[in-house]
Amino acid sequence: MVKMLSITPYADAIRAGGLLGLPTETVYGLGADADNDAAVAQIFTAKGRPADHPLIVHVADLDGGLSGAEHYAAEIPAFARALIRAFWPGALTLILPRRPAVGAAAAGGQGSIGVRCPAHPSAQAVLRALREPSTPNSSIVWGIAAPSANRFGRVSPTTAAHVASEFHDQIPDLPILDGGACTLGIESTIIDCTRGQPILLRPGSISRTQIEAVCGQRVLSNAELELQSQKDLQAPKASGTLESHYAPNAKVRLMNAQELQTAVDLLGSVMHPKGGESKPSIAVYTRSTLQKVPLQVLVRRMPDDAEATAQQLFAVLRGFDDAQVKLIWVETPPSHPEWEGVRDRLQRASA
Repeated sequence: MVKMLSITPYADAIRAGGLLGLPTETVYGLGADADNDAAVAQIFTAKGRPADHPLIVHVADLDGGLSGAEHYAAEIPAFARALIRAFWPGALTLILPRRPAVGAAAAGGQGSIGVRCPAHPSAQAVLRALREPSTPNSSIVWGIAAPSANRFGRVSPTTAAHVASEFHDQIPDLPILDGGACTLGIESTIIDCTRGQPILLRPGSISRTQIEAVCGQRVLSNAELELQSQKDLQAPKASGTLESHYAPNAKVRLMNAQELQTAVDLLGSVMHPKGGESKPSIAVYTRSTLQKVPLQVLVRRMPDDAEATAQQLFAVLRGFDDAQVKLIWVETPPSHPEWEGVRDRLQRASA
């Protein structure tokens, strides 16, 4: 991990067509100039990500992020502009019709593009620096394409150390801007704005209820839209929406509290409740208090509120992998709306 004292070298790395580990309030991203197709190609290679799986472009908080969005979008519907005013900078990505001349590689070749204005001050410092020419003859950089800074499909990073552990062999000189631990901990909410009304493609910290209050429209899922329209409306691809995603090395299984206790009771018949030198092979992440847990089972308490759980979720999964467990048992989160983002990540991790 390369550490620097000022923002300028990090911005220069992007200008030079290189990669950058970038903090945001959601997760750390692996960034490149969104309008430099060769630079963006390095992201796909480093992550092992399919080139047709689009990236999110991050823009500076200048004019509320609107000028950056207008650079990439051919059109911004009125409800999308309302969402920009309400939630940018913040953890909301909007899928918008793409201007043909920009961001082709970042968009995975699609006619739409995902744009976000992050709230993290370090990310904004880099993005703002890139909007100013570094020399009289240099051009500005309008946005940074930055998916999560991890191998494709794996657990997202929420610290600079996580990023370094992902790429230290592959990109040993990767500059990583250390902005501390991410405050939100799960990726942004994604709203598709290309089909006439807001469509939720990925839940996050900003809820459906909040979006509906700003839009004055109901937020639909793809399935609801197709059922309502009685016709096939092609949804754009978006980051983090594959059935299997955010997966640790260990196998993840979701269970309710009763199922967890039953599973632990069964373990008691094959594991000694005390002593033993063997490392744990099973980890449990639960809100409930379990009885008679063998010492060889690693237990981590899940917070009772969704915000705290989201903030620590990926770090907990990475910690279980570091402990080299083979199985991770997780108590299924509540069905309340505020838990939707956490439920989504865990369901994809267990797929």
